[in-house]
Amino acid sequence: RLSVAPEMDIMEYCRKEWRGNTPVAKRMRKGYEAVAQKFASIRTVRGDNYCALRATLFQALSQTTQLPSWLQSEDFTLLPEKLLSEYDWIKEWQLKQKLGSKMGEISDEIKEYLILLRKKWKDISEIKGPVEKQEACDTLFKNEEEEYSLYEALKFLMLNTAIKLYNDDKNGRRVPVFSWLLFARDTSCNPCQLMHNHLNHIGHSGGLEQVEMFLLAYALQYTIQVYRLYKYSTDEFITLYPNDPQEDWPVVTLITEDDRHYNIPVRMYQETVL
Repeated sequence: RLSVAPEMDIMEYCRKEWRGNTPVAKRMRKGYEAVAQKFASIRTVRGDNYCALRATLFQALSQTTQLPSWLQSEDFTLLPEKLLSEYDWIKEWQLKQKLGSKMGEISDEIKEYLILLRKKWKDISEIKGPVEKQEACDTLFKNEEEEYSLYEALKFLMLNTAIKLYNDDKNGRRVPVFSWLLFARDTSCNPCQLMHNHLNHIGHSGGLEQVEMFLLAYALQYTIQVYRLYKYSTDEFITLYPNDPQEDWPVVTLITEDDRHYNIPVRMYQETVL
């Protein structure tokens, strides 16, 4: 099963999905028309609770031309050991399909996921031709075992980023506004609660909430641009995570109809330069 479906014309997809004359259908059609000014096609993403991670990672890999600097660092794969030695509660990290793993195993397993993420990113970034690069991404996202291991790596990087932001704030350093919002929730006052009540559930019983889209963007050092179709004709129609992006961060673009499920727009029209 392909977890990212083949391309389809974006307006054809819209006509198939939004036939009626309700206000919602009209707004969605307008939203898709606006996206179609920039992109020719859409690829739909499998609708489980990993879809935000899946759509973001697929877009990042299909555009990558180099290994991000944070993936190149020497101690990248030592993160699980380092964090487990400082924070005992990470033992309760919920591994995919494997309940009740012992502490040593958790560290080893997450390390494997991180090594896989680095390897796949490096391999795909070195493919020159766009067609071959897409084929490599399609192949990867057909391999369920590898694909879900990569999501575990992303979730762990999100935890690592959250811990950094939390500590920076406690030590009086400047942190982005979303970090305050992340830890202002009753269910995630600190990174331990964030892990228990949110990150452990992603892919199992819940997807990413909006504030966690910011966390994902920071973990990957990517700007995630989202066309939020139900917000068409408001200033939230195109939302950036983070909303004050770093200039050197690459940009990936997603589409959502409801902030829960994400699809991928592809085949961007070349901007004509006068």
